[in-house]
Amino acid sequence: MTDNLKYVGRNIPLHDIRQKVTGSMKYLGDMDFGNMLYIKLVLSSIANGKVVKIDTSLAEKVPGVVKIYSFANTPSTKYSGSAWFKDENTPKTETLFSQRVRFVGDRVAAVVAENPEAAKKAAELVKVEYEEYEPVLKMEDYLNTREGKLHEEEPDYYIKEISCGNMEDALEKAYKVFSDEVETQKVHHAAMENHICIAVPHPTEGITVYSPCQIVYGVQCIVAQVLNMPLNRVRVIKVPTGGSFGGKQETVLEPVCAFIAKDLNRAVKMEFERKESILSTRTRNATKGYVKTAVDKDGHIIARDVKVILDAGAYTSGGCKVSIAAGKKSFRLYRIPNQRYKGIIVNTNTPIGGACRGYGSPQIHAITEISIDNVARSMGMDPVDFRLMNLIQPYDEDPTGAPNIGNARIIDCVEKGVSEFKWYERRKADDKGGRYKRGIGMACATHGNGYYGAYHDFTRMNLRMLNDGSLILEAGLHELGCGTIVSTAQIVAEILDVEVSKIHVTEGDTRFSPYDLGSQASRVTYVCGACAKETAKLLKELMLENASKIYKVPKESINMKGGYIWVKGNERTKRTYGDMAAEIQKVNKTELYVSHEYESKANPGSYAAHFAEIIVDTYTGLVRVVDYLAVHDIGKAINPGFVEGQILGGVQMGIGMALYEEIKFDAKGKPINDSFAKYHMVNAPDMPRVKTLLIEEGEDYGPYGAKSIGELCTVPVAPAIVNAVNDALGTRLSSLPLTPEKVLAAIEG
Repeated sequence: MTDNLKYVGRNIPLHDIRQKVTGSMKYLGDMDFGNMLYIKLVLSSIANGKVVKIDTSLAEKVPGVVKIYSFANTPSTKYSGSAWFKDENTPKTETLFSQRVRFVGDRVAAVVAENPEAAKKAAELVKVEYEEYEPVLKMEDYLNTREGKLHEEEPDYYIKEISCGNMEDALEKAYKVFSDEVETQKVHHAAMENHICIAVPHPTEGITVYSPCQIVYGVQCIVAQVLNMPLNRVRVIKVPTGGSFGGKQETVLEPVCAFIAKDLNRAVKMEFERKESILSTRTRNATKGYVKTAVDKDGHIIARDVKVILDAGAYTSGGCKVSIAAGKKSFRLYRIPNQRYKGIIVNTNTPIGGACRGYGSPQIHAITEISIDNVARSMGMDPVDFRLMNLIQPYDEDPTGAPNIGNARIIDCVEKGVSEFKWYERRKADDKGGRYKRGIGMACATHGNGYYGAYHDFTRMNLRMLNDGSLILEAGLHELGCGTIVSTAQIVAEILDVEVSKIHVTEGDTRFSPYDLGSQASRVTYVCGACAKETAKLLKELMLENASKIYKVPKESINMKGGYIWVKGNERTKRTYGDMAAEIQKVNKTELYVSHEYESKANPGSYAAHFAEIIVDTYTGLVRVVDYLAVHDIGKAINPGFVEGQILGGVQMGIGMALYEEIKFDAKGKPINDSFAKYHMVNAPDMPRVKTLLIEEGEDYGPYGAKSIGELCTVPVAPAIVNAVNDALGTRLSSLPLTPEKVLAAIEG
């Protein structure tokens, strides 16, 4: 299927790598549209309460201040920042500005001024008087007390359930039943580029929004709703993105910018500082999971009951979607005939949770994979052997009726990982004495390839060949720094046999781009890449049909290769693609231009097995990851360098989730680490050696057999590390992150 490929499978650099490494890349923060105004938000300083009075008298005296906005002079239209299409069934609880504030960081007011300095100074002078209420900060407290209801017109909480088999009967017949509790924390995305937006009004064309977003059509939908404007009057242009990891998937700044630009009829710019990005955008949802695992005497899992409380934060936003997405993954990794997932989504007076690299997968796999290790240990079995006994097989059916899992190669991942990592040899080593204790751990994980079976998942692309042989692929793609543009071009290049550098691939612009659902759900390579391949096939067929008229021979008698076209056996007829395109245009009066709409046909799983070696300093509680192996079932790597880069970054994020990163709050709900001075991440000197292995056994419907990597690569990291720490210490640590305080407490018993 993938033999003798010329462009697919090659390491080709990012299309904009030169601009990025030289610093000449123009991000949105570098852009100036002339006569531009600047916005600075006033954020709530309390976690729960009501705005009684806003005093703007001092702020208005600052030279350069143009206008100040709040709930009093803006629409009260409710929307959900996580929605990406019209009438999506997502709780609509957000407004542009809040009178009823629900977390420290809630939008209270906005100062607009002629320059950023004036806007910032004036915002600091806005005085807000609150009626303050006791905050609800813990998920369990909300469920136990039912006090502090945050949204009067919305349910107290949401429940999502998925199940298969007969849970009660299986539990009753089980040889043994084991219980575990695992907690995961709120995490900041930590993209290098903070959230930013520019909106520009036009007297005849409406509003143009420039955003480093992940879903231009989702932004357009929400902005049009809030501004009560037709969609064709709202243009959204995706600009270069300085990192997202899901943080820019949801619509956060764009409605505010667009409303103010329309109201003042001036271009406006809003750029967050790091504190604002931590407080007022999105976080990874915190969770608390409860797992009951029933086994037979041989170690087969016969039933598993999983309950997960998910903290949506102050506004439900995408909390329900994250919960159900997490639950679905728990059925697609092990052969468990009887299983139940119950997700309870609650609000707390903390920053809003949402999309964050994995969309629920890191949380559910931390919960279940830490539990799997505990069960294996309780059964006296090696964690690898226990998993191999229970893992799914290729083309197993999803027991819930969801799409087939596809060519799932998780067993290959585990077996090759065990060999490369020398798992059994390391297990025999006795490095658990003295101050420094060494341990190893592993975890498995799965993630999806789009929305097939859940939402409409299709895309359209247009491909044009110009008279010099260069091509333009018109697409609604969103390059986030992971190589989407180049890998898509590689797929087109493979079909047409033309150098990748000759193909220009466009990004999202709602005025000119064909529709696409956006860079989310790990769908881009699997769905959009497949569309690019089919579109290129259509163009090749069109070129052959028209060349046959020029040459006056059947199209089967024509060769297309290496940028040249000719009649087989007659080298004198050889022409460049560009010359032939010009001839077709002149003689046949036809443009080499095709349009194709592609709908996803499946949603297989991508799989991974990760292996970690750690050292624990039992005097300080510090944990250091010293060796790491990531084995991934990728189907086919379109660009192996990009795949490896994604895995390395995913491991870095996962180590942070396991050991360092957490947004913490004081008793009043105020974050106590709202800057990088106090929010700790793993830095380059602390990164271990990371080795990657790719299992390339192909995937049906994926372009050249390819499937997703971007989200999955961070999913198994945290549980692999936690399992390694528990191996070193003989503990059952299960509350992330494993801070030195938690580790020392476990050592002390």
